[in-house]
Amino acid sequence: METKDSLPLTETSFFILLSLVTPKHGYAIIKEVEQLSEERVKLAAGTLYSALRRMLENGWIERLDDSRPASDREGRERKLYQLTGFGQALLDMETGRLKALVNLASSRKTASQVWAARRELCTSWG
Repeated sequence: METKDSLPLTETSFFILLSLVTPKHGYAIIKEVEQLSEERVKLAAGTLYSALRRMLENGWIERLDDSRPASDREGRERKLYQLTGFGQALLDMETGRLKALVNLASSRKTASQVWAARRELCTSWG
């Protein structure tokens, strides 16, 4: 699959990938996505694990073995996930795409402000 064929990302996918710049388990992903999105994106466990399954199948992320000693795991087997090289490239391309949109919107706003000022100046003279 081509990286560009996967774009644009949904907001949820973007935040999940962004959270996986460092390896995390499911609950940590949920909490970080909530924090990164300023609580706009709140993931239910089912939604998260469906997204993770799709990202695994597409090669965007990979599962890691939890190397912590069993005594540190509180009796639970946690699955850790991290970005693959493909996932990082996808995140980088989407970040660039979003930056370009912001730059375009900013330049359009500036241009419209200039035109509004010119229009105001012309009407004040006449």
